[in-house]
Amino acid sequence: MKPKVSIVKVGQSVPEAVREAMELADWKSSVPRGAEVALKPNLGFDFFLPGTVTGPWVVEGVIQTIKGYVGQIYLVESGQILVNVERALQQTGMADLCRRYDVPWINMSKGPFKKLMVPEGLVLREVEVPEILLQTTLITIPVMKTHGRTVITGALKNQWGCLRELRHNYHLVLDEALADVNALFKPAFAVMDGTVGLEGNGPKSGRPKVANRVLASGDALALDAVAAKVMGFDPQDIGHIQLCARRGLGVGDPDQIEVVGDDAPGLNLGFQRGRNNFVAMVEIALRRSFLRGLVFHTPLLSFLALGAILWYYIWYYLVAGRRYRDLILGHPFYGAQWRQLDNHQ
Repeated sequence: MKPKVSIVKVGQSVPEAVREAMELADWKSSVPRGAEVALKPNLGFDFFLPGTVTGPWVVEGVIQTIKGYVGQIYLVESGQILVNVERALQQTGMADLCRRYDVPWINMSKGPFKKLMVPEGLVLREVEVPEILLQTTLITIPVMKTHGRTVITGALKNQWGCLRELRHNYHLVLDEALADVNALFKPAFAVMDGTVGLEGNGPKSGRPKVANRVLASGDALALDAVAAKVMGFDPQDIGHIQLCARRGLGVGDPDQIEVVGDDAPGLNLGFQRGRNNFVAMVEIALRRSFLRGLVFHTPLLSFLALGAILWYYIWYYLVAGRRYRDLILGHPFYGAQWRQLDNHQ
């Protein structure tokens, strides 16, 4: 049987579009009744820029849809060396969402962890896994974004945040590492926030793009293959999608996927392809140089991280970030939602 991917155009309500997308994709066939569930959004940027992080209205739609059918619901995410996830939680409105729906927040960077061997790992052999992911059913809630290294960042790439902060050490073999990660953390269901996505130099310093869609599937790989086509890319040319397909982690061939919903088939939103920004280019150059041991495995890393954070401050406040933010804040539909959260930091 072909996996099913739904595409729903947002009308008057984002949570209602989420519910419709999940129902079209038969979410109950993937999520056991009464299961404890971990919702994994993308909180991968702590500057206020719609499109870089999962919108709280999409997460709210997932909570509203599954509440009463499942058991305890948790919201989970990990920090990054360049991102304060607690700050991202607050400024996205996710903290308020957790309070309103009685959903505990778990910062997975703080543990506890359990060491697991990666089955037939390509580059990962043994990793420390947040125990909450071993005790719950995972629903991944990514954003529709481009990425300088992996073309897109979606349902598969969202599991990158299930590893600890030092996951950046695998950036030169990111496609292979993503296949390993998804062998460990295979989501039961995926809902993609395509309301406001990100194009260009993602996953952080790109330009927000209103796509006005919600996608959902019980097959995260199939969802990404369809999302890639919707964004205007060929999933056959995306390394981690093909590696996951060869690993048997889902279906990566769009011809073998049933697409249902408002825009099935043929939707192409024409996202601009991403490139590595300055921070990524410097990191890649250093990792390929004889200095990599000194840079990434000594206290020097902390100083370089501060320099990278400074670059994002300059990009956000002086180059383009706030201008991109204001484009979305002025949008006739999504602007009102995001303005509720913007504290003009």
